[in-house]
Amino acid sequence: MALQRVEMVLIGYNTPLHYAPDPSQNPLQSFHNRLVMQAGAYQNGTWVVGVAKGGVEEGVESLAQSMIIAPSGQIVAEAVTTDDELLVADCDLDWCRHYKETLFDFDRYRRPEMYELITQPKSEQ
Repeated sequence: MALQRVEMVLIGYNTPLHYAPDPSQNPLQSFHNRLVMQAGAYQNGTWVVGVAKGGVEEGVESLAQSMIIAPSGQIVAEAVTTDDELLVADCDLDWCRHYKETLFDFDRYRRPEMYELITQPKSEQ
């Protein structure tokens, strides 16, 4: 996304609080939710607006935890309940350019030749 000059990503998600296939992950649901969005914002130097479902639907309790994350990876607004909430933040899109042109300077540091392992078709085994 950074290479395409994206400045804001809007994500909708519906994360259950209780993960039936592996209940040992339940205590990590909130941590993982924050981790992936904050890392994505930071690595791409872009704003991330995560809009989550809260409450209970068909007997499944949802995490909620909507948030707005700056290009630095910092959470600037976050829902604190599983009820309906409105989050508001000033999102300075120029902040994206700062990260893309200084810290990550993709034009200078990007080395596509190093990505062959993940860009080649999967080999038959």
